[in-house]
Amino acid sequence: MNRIKYYFRRLKSLDYKNMIRTAKEIAKKNHKFSFFIFIDMIWCSIFYQSGYIDYYEFEFYLLNRKERQTFITGGIANSIIVKYNQKEFRHLFADKVNFNKTFKNYIGRDYLDIREASLEEVNAFLLRHEFFMAKAIDSLMGHGVEKFESKEIENVEAFVAKRLENRQFLFEEYFIQHPELSRLYPDSVNTIRMITFFDGKDVHILEGVLKLGNGGNLDNFGAGGMYTVLSDDGIVQYPAFDKNDIAYKQHPITHQDLIGFKIPLYEDVCELLDKAARVVPEIQYVGWDVAISATKPVLIEGNYNTGVFQMKPSLTGVKTGLLPKFSSIIEL
Repeated sequence: MNRIKYYFRRLKSLDYKNMIRTAKEIAKKNHKFSFFIFIDMIWCSIFYQSGYIDYYEFEFYLLNRKERQTFITGGIANSIIVKYNQKEFRHLFADKVNFNKTFKNYIGRDYLDIREASLEEVNAFLLRHEFFMAKAIDSLMGHGVEKFESKEIENVEAFVAKRLENRQFLFEEYFIQHPELSRLYPDSVNTIRMITFFDGKDVHILEGVLKLGNGGNLDNFGAGGMYTVLSDDGIVQYPAFDKNDIAYKQHPITHQDLIGFKIPLYEDVCELLDKAARVVPEIQYVGWDVAISATKPVLIEGNYNTGVFQMKPSLTGVKTGLLPKFSSIIEL
């Protein structure tokens, strides 16, 4: 029933024009007829619970039936969320202020909710921090997140009023990342997306992903960033790629090699997640964004509705998705 409800909810909100445009783009790129691509998209939505974005991102047009069955699509991910993440507790993750309060022992940075703060408290925060981030508390994919330099704010009262208008209620101390991650790209905090599942006894790490900025202050894929997956011991295995499907063996700005890069303090990251994933046991399946300083990892946020990062088969030569690994741990 949940699968049927999800399908029709997605069907109702479907951007048909963009779906057709995507089908034409795939057809042109692969010298196929767009009509057949479009029909195949519909077929995959029914039999593999994949949206047209899944079809495009995971390159279903290059895969056969058995290969497609190994990928975690939007519908499958939704079924995990519905089954294992209780609605009554999701707000602790969806609202960034609630998240900071709930995981205060693991966030490792100063923050301020400007809805509750006095002007004097805001001024004190600005004096403490040369740089800070202003965040919309319920944003996704980096929307409503901006970096500011405190000394450039001439009128604090007007600045706060503008942030309130933009619903950027959360001010956070700008995080200084590990020198190795800064070497890859210094202008954004390059985070690790770690997907975990807590079975009531053990915390399982299902996937690790390195996200990198590329010309901006954010590492989010939708904000111009890029990503690549990690091995089980925290080493970059494949080129990173961006939303335009451009793959990079080296960072295009810093020219640092990506393949073979070892995430610093990776063992500490795993230890942190083993503790954090137990704080709200009613939310068993989480995509954590982890930042790493020179001395320790900290939590940036947790996503109860995390997407799954699966590499494009054309980049890796691997035509197997993450479903076999997930289903060995999670009862789907």
